Amino acid sequence: MSIAIIVEGKNDKSRIKHIVDETVSIHCTFGTPSSTTLEALRKKVGRLPVYIFTDNDASGKKIRSMLRDLFPDAEHIYTRKGYAGVEGTPEEYLIQQLEKAGLDAYIQYPAPNPAYE
Repeated sequence: MSIAIIVEGKNDKSRIKHIVDETVSIHCTFGTPSSTTLEALRKKVGRLPVYIFTDNDASGKKIRSMLRDLFPDAEHIYTRKGYAGVEGTPEEYLIQQLEKAGLDAYIQYPAPNPAYE
């Protein structure tokens, strides 16, 4: 079984897609979603377990609140204040947050840098 991760925009999606395997379904709200967008998102996600990963700013918190109402059983993943949203969060920190959410099985770890070995 797979999971669904919901992010705000296409750059966030691209950033997350780079570090998870292809079985993970990643969906965008494309900013503050309308009721039509929310309903379409609910249908796309279906019965998959949902993880919400929005920015740690005012609009991200507003979107998270809307998604919390739509997906009350969703797990929430947070990026650190000061990072430029999910897309501007260092890969290592994104991986730590995914691990913290128990998503180790879906993470595509980067190849080790041979310069450090």
